[in-house]
Amino acid sequence: METNPEIGGTGSEVDGRSLSLFRYSESVGEEPAKIRIFVLDEQPLLRQGISAYLNSQPDMMVCGEAGSVSDARRKIAECQPQFVVTALRLGAGDSLKLIKELKTQNPGLCVLVYSAFEESVFAERAMRAGASGYVMKQAPSEKLAIAVREIMKGGIYVSRELALRAFRKTLQRPRKDNHTLRSGNCLEELSNREMHIFQLLGSGLGTRQIAASLNLSVKTIESHRENIKHKLRLRSSEEVRERAAKWVEQSLSGEEHTFRRAGHRPKLRSVVPVTTET
Repeated sequence: METNPEIGGTGSEVDGRSLSLFRYSESVGEEPAKIRIFVLDEQPLLRQGISAYLNSQPDMMVCGEAGSVSDARRKIAECQPQFVVTALRLGAGDSLKLIKELKTQNPGLCVLVYSAFEESVFAERAMRAGASGYVMKQAPSEKLAIAVREIMKGGIYVSRELALRAFRKTLQRPRKDNHTLRSGNCLEELSNREMHIFQLLGSGLGTRQIAASLNLSVKTIESHRENIKHKLRLRSSEEVRERAAKWVEQSLSGEEHTFRRAGHRPKLRSVVPVTTET
């Protein structure tokens, strides 16, 4: 190879190679490495659509995909991504728990949650679990790329509306009992575990099925269901199921909207509350 005329000569030797060769390669320059992203969503068409969009970005590449929490654990360990984009509704899998695990194992891993579930209810939960951003599935697709780049620069990403809401919340005067004024959304009062069980109840699972999927006792699930009933100010377990089913159905409608924007019309899973179990 000819030496760089701007450097001249062969230069001193380092490990058998001349410094001029190092400088030559530096002068040529290399394209910056693309952001390695892992996509997690149980809906194959939506997952593939997200991956195709991210791969179309000049600074991003999808290095792996998964449709369940169990698959994600294994594949993320194999792919070693820099960034994880994950949905929240992952069957019986607990996506918030997964985020905590991933951040514990690799604190430098960036996580972005995208979901049809209300940002006002879930964004703070996701951030507390370790995510750095939250994007609604109904948002324009370019918001996803914007969020990825913002988080990779060390920032966080939520919608302008949520940021303003959080700011206003800090300005609220505390009541005499030291409790801040509530927003009126009772779902915010549910714990992460209660929210997960509420979601599963709304998907049509009975208490025994939920207990088996979460490795918990039926009595524990029934106790959580009672807590949900009281926090949502409902009168019976049947009202809890009805409220949960309506909430899940509304969230599924949000995902249907996302599919339609992508040119797909999926058949949404029916939500049939189970009434044979107590």
